[in-house]
Amino acid sequence: MWGLILILLISFLQIGLFSIGGGYATIPLIQEQVVNIHKWLTFQEFTDIITISQMTPGPLAVNTSTFVGIRIAGIPGAITATFGCVISGFGISIMLYNFFNKYKKINTVLNILSGLRAVSVGLIASSASTIILMAFGGISKLEEIEKININIVAIGIFITSIFLLRKFKINPIVMMVLSGTAGFFLY
Repeated sequence: MWGLILILLISFLQIGLFSIGGGYATIPLIQEQVVNIHKWLTFQEFTDIITISQMTPGPLAVNTSTFVGIRIAGIPGAITATFGCVISGFGISIMLYNFFNKYKKINTVLNILSGLRAVSVGLIASSASTIILMAFGGISKLEEIEKININIVAIGIFITSIFLLRKFKINPIVMMVLSGTAGFFLY
């Protein structure tokens, strides 16, 4: 049990350390640790946890680490994974705040921030493409394209949701409830 707790701590410390960009940018990092390296969850379970993390209040990485921790090692696992995810970001934020306050007028520092912003966009796009492949085709990588199983219902719910959100400015929470209800009846 304590060995598993230590592995959870180290894994989520790594996620916290390299979660530049936050939010969706952390999904590939969490997936690598939880699905690919440690095989604690299947890709489908991981996708479900990401979905649940989006519906609960709080940052994606924190919610995901809590859900993964509790799934793997109960309450001690949830506390450990969440602590590991948060403490590195907290420490880095304090150091970066002090650094950028001291050197905020130097062009090199501004260029570094621009580069980090670009990487964050790439990580978010990678996460979005993985989620779209899983939701619409049942695969997690383009290399698995021969196994694709197009889900017309999911695509229909997605297009309808985008249309309603953009055209009628429906509240996103209402849209989630409507989409979940549609999924309940259509699946």
